[in-house]
Amino acid sequence: MNIGDIFEEVIKFFGNIETDRIFPYILGIAIFVFSILLAKGISVFLRRSLKDKFDKDSLGVLLKVTYYGIIVMAVILILPIIGMDTSGLLVAGGITGIILGFASQSTVGNLISGLLLMVERPIKIGSKVEIDEVRGFVEDIGLMSTILRNFDGLYIRIPNEKVFTNNIINISANVARRLEYTVGIRYSDDANKAIKIIAKIMEDHPFVLKNPSPDIFVDELGDNSVDILVRAWTPETQWFGTRKELLWVIKSNLEKEGIQIPFPQRVVWYGNEESENNELN
Repeated sequence: MNIGDIFEEVIKFFGNIETDRIFPYILGIAIFVFSILLAKGISVFLRRSLKDKFDKDSLGVLLKVTYYGIIVMAVILILPIIGMDTSGLLVAGGITGIILGFASQSTVGNLISGLLLMVERPIKIGSKVEIDEVRGFVEDIGLMSTILRNFDGLYIRIPNEKVFTNNIINISANVARRLEYTVGIRYSDDANKAIKIIAKIMEDHPFVLKNPSPDIFVDELGDNSVDILVRAWTPETQWFGTRKELLWVIKSNLEKEGIQIPFPQRVVWYGNEESENNELN
């Protein structure tokens, strides 16, 4: 048999195949190839977008779940196209999914919350935050949990579901942060003089911002003192150090000018003294 005869036999073989029978297989192969390309494209996009927000291991797990998840969904879509009955498979998968869902509700919740945190990105590694009454720096954002390092240097693991459903205070999100004091002076002291002294301290300090400008005013006439409210803005990175320093500087400068912070005072009246005074009158 020569090459020409072989070619004729091949043509006859494919000519006997019905088009409506082979087309679903071609479509299924096309969908499968497209799903692989799509999975690779999404994986590359996620790797570039999240490489600075996740450690290498967590990012690798996310990329694998995404890649194979897309391919599995494509296979489930292809099976009915090529004529395979998937009803039994779907029933078995549904039952298995229900069992696994009840057995791992918290795990699934943490996983979904982790993915939502990646999309929304309310925090990032290095952020100074307060979550569920825990304050500290974000050390890691994983698929299942977030790690914070509090101000005592302790590492605290918080499940992602709790992170996502609680209020998140991102302290370092803004470049500036306001500090606030209440400074009490005696009623005999000059409040206007005290305000000028504090304003001069704020003006001379290198980390107190000019805009927004400091706000200093008499806020309340208390039982023992005239309370002056002091508000000023400082760079977030310098907030704690500036707050520690300024309060002592304010106290020292007020005392140098003879303005003192009063002690609590009470006036006590004795009933027998009052009755004696009435008799004398």
